[in-house]
Amino acid sequence: MRKLVFIAIAFVASLSLQAQIQAPQPSPFSSVMQRVGLTDVSVEYSRPSMRGRTIFGDLVPFDKVWRTGANARTKITFSTDVTVGDASLKAGSYAIFTKPAASSWDVYFYTETAGGGTPQEWDESKIAAHIQVNTTAVETPIETFTISFDDIHSSGATLGMMWENTYVGVPFMVPSKEMTIKSIESIMAGPSANDYFSAASFYFDEGMDLSKAKEWIDKAVSMNENAFWMMRAQSLIYAKMGDKKGAIEAAKRSLAAAKAANNADYVKMNEDSLKEWGAM
Repeated sequence: MRKLVFIAIAFVASLSLQAQIQAPQPSPFSSVMQRVGLTDVSVEYSRPSMRGRTIFGDLVPFDKVWRTGANARTKITFSTDVTVGDASLKAGSYAIFTKPAASSWDVYFYTETAGGGTPQEWDESKIAAHIQVNTTAVETPIETFTISFDDIHSSGATLGMMWENTYVGVPFMVPSKEMTIKSIESIMAGPSANDYFSAASFYFDEGMDLSKAKEWIDKAVSMNENAFWMMRAQSLIYAKMGDKKGAIEAAKRSLAAAKAANNADYVKMNEDSLKEWGAM
């Protein structure tokens, strides 16, 4: 009997450990994403509410570093390099810390994103960018802390932060013009060696027009004479077209380039083909 009672108690205990109460969080997690020009920007943060409290200068003290939200550190991620103030930020993720004051905020983009709250030891070397921005008074109180993307244009936007009666905007610039010019120049210059290689490989794999595949692979190889993988494809296309001599010549060039690059896989593939075609 005692054994049965013990088993029953253990079973109930295991159920209680596994059970999790589902309840609304006081500072719920949120994420906001925005494409600015050609750059994707996302922010992940938790959103505390006023709930009758005085926020800035009280709950969030003036002149002290704040996590800029609640719970885990607020994180912003840029898909390209951007510019904030006078600083260039590399593509990647940063924690946003702020130091609110009555009329301005210091905003920091910090390279250490993991953890909750502010770092126990503030490391100046981890500040990737710092900008001071003025506050703007908001007539209607903002109950819940909110981060937004405002004043969006092709070359930048403003990262907005608002709570209680305060709004601050952090302008940032994105390299849309440079990226567009690079794209235009690339397209106007015509297909790249990789474009020709991809097209030729597709036609070869799908058993389509081999004369087109040969034309494209020849252009690819002429644009990148050390690309052993392209010469390998060239040898296979020639072989499939019945040009054994051309296939052997291409395979030998691919073999020499693969050996120079220390690529054992392509060395073996070319040697196997040359043996098959009676050239080794």
